[in-house]
Amino acid sequence: MRKKLFLGYKLRRLREQRGLTQASLAKTLELSPSYLNQLENNQRPLTLPVLMRIAATFELELSAFLEDEDSRLISDLREALADPLFVGAPLTSGELRSVVGSSPELARRVLSLHQAYQKLHERVQSLADSLSNREPSSQEVDSFAGPQFPYEEVRDYFHYCNNYIGPLDEAAERLWDTEKIHSGSLLNELAAYLKRRHDVRVKIVADEAGETAMRSYDASTGTLRLSALLTSSSRAFHMANQIALLEFGDLIDELVDQAKFSSEDARSICRVGLANYFAGALVMPYRAFAAQARALRHDVEQLQSRFAASFEQVCHRLSTLQRPGARGLPFYFVRVDMAGNITKRHSATRFHFARFGGACPLWNVHEAFAQPGKILVQFAQMPDRTTYISIARTVTKRGGAYLKPSRQFAVGLGCEASHAPELVYAAGIDITDVKAAVPIGVNCRLCERTDCQQRAFPPIGSELRVNEHHRSFVPYLFNPPDTPPR
Repeated sequence: MRKKLFLGYKLRRLREQRGLTQASLAKTLELSPSYLNQLENNQRPLTLPVLMRIAATFELELSAFLEDEDSRLISDLREALADPLFVGAPLTSGELRSVVGSSPELARRVLSLHQAYQKLHERVQSLADSLSNREPSSQEVDSFAGPQFPYEEVRDYFHYCNNYIGPLDEAAERLWDTEKIHSGSLLNELAAYLKRRHDVRVKIVADEAGETAMRSYDASTGTLRLSALLTSSSRAFHMANQIALLEFGDLIDELVDQAKFSSEDARSICRVGLANYFAGALVMPYRAFAAQARALRHDVEQLQSRFAASFEQVCHRLSTLQRPGARGLPFYFVRVDMAGNITKRHSATRFHFARFGGACPLWNVHEAFAQPGKILVQFAQMPDRTTYISIARTVTKRGGAYLKPSRQFAVGLGCEASHAPELVYAAGIDITDVKAAVPIGVNCRLCERTDCQQRAFPPIGSELRVNEHHRSFVPYLFNPPDTPPR
């Protein structure tokens, strides 16, 4: 049975953005005003002829209009509502979809409110731990303010932009084309461009005086200092980052203003993030990179050599190829430290990361630390039965001295198994054999699998089944959250 499309809020948002009344849009689409009103209120599904007229009227790519961005909000809302703060039976998937479909902005504000609560709760705990020794400073008291952690607010900005920032991506590509930059001589060409266009000299400096900066720009002398500890790919990235700040600062400020962040800290963090985005787009220009990725079946190591980039840079760039009309494969990208903290994350797929708590222990990104430098491939299945081809590998950030230990992270990259023919890492994997897939989840708090022997604790909202005369290999026995109480 074909799925009915209820996308009323998207249609209403498009109409309001263009300043159209229901009557004028109905006339353009050759519909009655009452029928358009029913469509906008999800009382009638969108038909294919109406969809085609909408796409033509608003000059839209149909796939972009149909993209199920609701799933991101639903996943985030489900996790937030799993907090014990919200008493009562968990909302069903249908109820969550109804809420998000009717008012996505309300869903976002509920998420913002929950994140404010999380921040306050963590601050209170930290303060309680320290009160036994000293009084809190005024700065610590002031830090309770703010609706959300600045870094989380910026992560959400990129998340809901699908990690594609069109104006910056296109600007970087134009610069690459205009200057005829070549990956084989990237360092020299970027340094020459900085000198020619901005009168900035690049200087490589040793860490002789205990200097810890990777990049330092002195506007008074026009000098960009880069640490000698940086690899060539990192030096190129930092030069491109400086070009973003010097040449496209106004565009970055405009994008930050449009985001309407709640604090100056978030605005500053986003400026850094947008400059980094531009740098990645300049080092790996969209069309050239996307074409090579397709041709090489997304072989990360080959793409590294073609674009003089690092493993992590290539993986991150693959997750940003979401330009309307020229989309690449939808990848998720994640970076995890040895304690299991997610330090970078993005998903252009239905794969969602937990905002709070750890990740699934069965996910191969954790196993990567046991085999440093080796690319691990995993065929996995989420609880919604979607299967993924995932790779993971460690990356090392050099400390540069015996008393400055290196930092190690695991980078994960994956896409749905339906794209296996376009993925070199799927070689030898039978994606039709679902029983061979590793059963993973978002995290234990949200995963409803009842037979997982790796479970750390039962999911929020579940009813525990305790029998003192029976010991199972599964750590916790419970009824799934949607099961009616006995």
